[in-house]
Amino acid sequence: MLSRDEIIQILRESNALMDGHFILTSGLHTGQYIEKFRILEKPRYTELLCRDIAEHFGLENITAIVGPMTGGIIIGYEVARQLGVKSIFTERVEGKMKFKRGFSLTEKDRVLIVEDIITTGGSILEVIDDVIKFNSKIVGLGYLVDRSNGRAKFPVPSQALLTLNIETYSPYDCPMCKKGITAVKPGSTNK
Repeated sequence: MLSRDEIIQILRESNALMDGHFILTSGLHTGQYIEKFRILEKPRYTELLCRDIAEHFGLENITAIVGPMTGGIIIGYEVARQLGVKSIFTERVEGKMKFKRGFSLTEKDRVLIVEDIITTGGSILEVIDDVIKFNSKIVGLGYLVDRSNGRAKFPVPSQALLTLNIETYSPYDCPMCKKGITAVKPGSTNK
């Protein structure tokens, strides 16, 4: 298993853990941001991180991995590859995570749900709801980073490789705004 310092080093080396002044989708501001695709574009780092998820849940007789679109697809595929099981994913349908493309599970399936980064956990709760419709057994939830610092809670055993406390601020209380530091909306720049 990778240590906390090794995981942070991977985030830094891949330029995934960024310091600055960022505006989140919620409108809140933060001084740190994790751009998950900087990790996922490096297969070796993805393999190493997913190995830890696979090893953590490896004794659970998993038959299927489920990940939400988009980053969860890549994480799911790699964990499934390492465990030698099938990998399927959910995607947004009318605002909710649902199975499409003919993907299904059975009551005999033992499912591990995987994700890249958890902030509020809302998408994962939607995935859990859709898996439950098949009467499959959810053995757990594995993910790379918990940016909620443990505040996101789930009705299944869960394991983050790394838990961070990344503070957020309203635009009115943001210390970076008060210092005049220009804010960037991640994903909207070409950097």
